Amino acid sequence: MKASRIASRVAAAAAVAGSAVLVLSSPAFAHVSVAAEGSAAKGGYAVVDFKVPNERDNASTTKLEVAFPTDHPLASAMPEPINGWKIDVTKAKLAKPIELHGKQISEAVSKITWTATGKGVEAGYFQKFPVSIGALPEDADELVFKAIQTYSNKEVVRWIEVQEDGAEEPENPAPVLALAAASEGGHHGASAEEASDKSDDAETAATTEAASDSDNSDTTARVLGVVGIVVGAAGVAYGVLAGRRRTTADA
Repeated sequence: MKASRIASRVAAAAAVAGSAVLVLSSPAFAHVSVAAEGSAAKGGYAVVDFKVPNERDNASTTKLEVAFPTDHPLASAMPEPINGWKIDVTKAKLAKPIELHGKQISEAVSKITWTATGKGVEAGYFQKFPVSIGALPEDADELVFKAIQTYSNKEVVRWIEVQEDGAEEPENPAPVLALAAASEGGHHGASAEEASDKSDDAETAATTEAASDSDNSDTTARVLGVVGIVVGAAGVAYGVLAGRRRTTADA
């Protein structure tokens, strides 16, 4: 009986502790964040998703404002249309023009704003806001995007605090996009020569496979031919033996 009570108390304590851990850790999963769909390689382009969870039980998220980095400006930033949301892209003049595809770019996207035309992100849900961005800087390991989240009850949460090295995570951290190392084959895909080589390799592989299939077919045909000859010979032998048996019986 005592053992049973002790086990029950331990189980109850564990459940309470587990609930406390969930409660304490849940805000860490509720931050506005940014992540690439695949890889965000330095010098290349990427599609990133700004993930916005709704943290309130009595209000919806109706607006998201994302400020783009000014220390590493992005010449191209194209948001994907989303049903139920109005999108505004704001550009600003650059203090120092940047070069993109051989052209001098004097302005870059400074902010993108998503405003709900309906209910927005309701309680218990999250929303992803995709944006195609580039070219990513080659001299940085990450990009910081400060975001402002507005609720239907007019509450505003500013996700703008930058994580300091060695310090604890701030209460309202800004979304950070980690950049991967640049690929050896270039940032914008394989060259025409490489594509041709791949095509030739594929054609050679297909020819080899076809030849292998042909050899297999020939071997199969030979085996079937031999089997047919053996079966035919066996049939002839059986007929001769049967004829001899009949002749012996008649005699």
